[in-house]
Formats: sequence, structure tokens, C-alpha cells
Amino acid sequence: MMTMNKQKQKADDFLALHHIPTTLILPNAWDAASEKIFELEGCKAIGTTSAGISSTLGYADGQKMSLAENMEVVQRIVHCTSLPVSADIEAGYATSVEGVVEAAQAVLNVGAVGLNLEDGTGDLTTPLFDKVLQQEKIKAIREMAAAGGIHLVINARTDVYLVYDESPQSLHDAIERGNAYREAGADCIFVPDVGGLDKKAIAILVKEINAPINVVAGATMPSISELQDMGVARVSVGPRPMRAVLSLLRKIAKELMTAGTYKLMADSSVTYSEVNQWFTREKSTDAE
Repeated sequence: MMTMNKQKQKADDFLALHHIPTTLILPNAWDAASEKIFELEGCKAIGTTSAGISSTLGYADGQKMSLAENMEVVQRIVHCTSLPVSADIEAGYATSVEGVVEAAQAVLNVGAVGLNLEDGTGDLTTPLFDKVLQQEKIKAIREMAAAGGIHLVINARTDVYLVYDESPQSLHDAIERGNAYREAGADCIFVPDVGGLDKKAIAILVKEINAPINVVAGATMPSISELQDMGVARVSVGPRPMRAVLSLLRKIAKELMTAGTYKLMADSSVTYSEVNQWFTREKSTDAE
């Protein structure tokens, strides 16, 4: 089991990665094996993807799985890596401040040191939580974690661009909410999009929000080096790698069922023994 001192150090290390010149590339894992791939390729920390975890458990995304089911997977990921892990808790699996704080406490209980908290409601009639209520949630999470002696890294996500996309009001609202969430105690502001963020808008977010900025990689997003030059602190990938893996699996299935051959499957560069080694080595020095 991870000691309090070790978890505290991981949290501090994770926070520090948001304040260095190099952009933090934070991949989103959906199970222990995907985490291991990202770790072996040199990533410095790991995020999780609620959409990816939901899919592996047979749920649609959007808080259809329970907090407990989510945390069981996060705990497995934490157990299999010495890297800091940040958990995607969607909107906190609750509407009340107290319920969201319970979700944040569950993140700490499984050994993670960061979390994503989004302000999207999933309700088309009222698509975003009230800004002041969201501030109260963030403030309460910060107070809970501080009382426990750990700086839980809060990545406050605003879904403005997901709800309104390229509306002229989106940039203004994202900045307003970002600064409000930072004031409440968030460490990083996450503005995901579906192609509505261009270089100009990203540069304005970086300049106008008084916090490290997190964007999500995608087909229209500038490269990591370009984002780093713009001052973006953190780049995540969401469920896109998970879907890419499923796309490859679909091609393997199609080849099996049409050509009756196995080329895509046989061309795999990951061997049976390599995967076994990932999980038979000593898991971590955290266990004491």
C-alpha cells in the first residue's frame, strides 16, 4: 500500500510538471496495459479516460458506470506504475458539493494524486453547471485534500467549447469560467474541444487565464512543439487512443472474416513474454 509521504511526494511532483517550460504530455489510459505502453514510451505521468474505462466495462460514457467501478480500474493502474496518476471523475458522480468531495476523496483513497472535474451536466436544457456552484465544489475539494496533507492536483474542465463549439461567446465564457475555477483552487484549466480551438484562440486562453492550460490532442490541434511555444502547459489525448486501438481490432476482425488471413494480428510488435514481464516485475517501491 502506498504511504502517505510517497503519495504526497507524487502529488508535488505532478504539480511541478505543470510549471516547467516543457509541455506535459499526459496520455489517458483505460486499463493497466494501456498505462504500461504510455509509461514505457517515456510519459512522465498518466491520466485516465472515463470514456475508455466505461467502454471496457460495457457502459456508454457520461457517468453510466459507478464511481466505485471507475475507482477499481484507477486503483489497478496506480498499482502497476510508479508514475503519478490523475483520475477522470467526470462531473464527480454527484450534483451536490458533498457528493463531489466524496468522489475526490475516493481518488485519494486509491492512490491517485490528481483529478479531472468537468462542469458539463449532460443535460441539453442546462448543459453547464452554475459557475458559482462549480467554484464551491473545487474549493471544497481543495480544503478536503489540504486537511489530509496532500496537494491533490485539480484539473478543472470547462465544457464551453463542447457545448457551444465555435460560438462567438465560447472564448469569453471559457476564460471567465477558467479564471473563476482557478480562483476557487484549481491547479490547471482544461478546455476540451471538437475542433473549435484554433491557434489564435489557444493563445488567448493561455494569455487571459491565470493558470496552466490543458488542451486535448486531435486532428486539428497544433503539434506538441507548437503548443509548447504558445505556452500550453499540458496536452491530454482523451479516449482517442482507445478508439484507435478498437479501430485496429476492427480491421483484424474484418481480415479474419473476409480474407481468412491473420497478417494484421501476426504483425504485432508486442510479444506474449513482453506483456507478461510488465506485470511480473516488482510493481512499485511504494508498497511497504
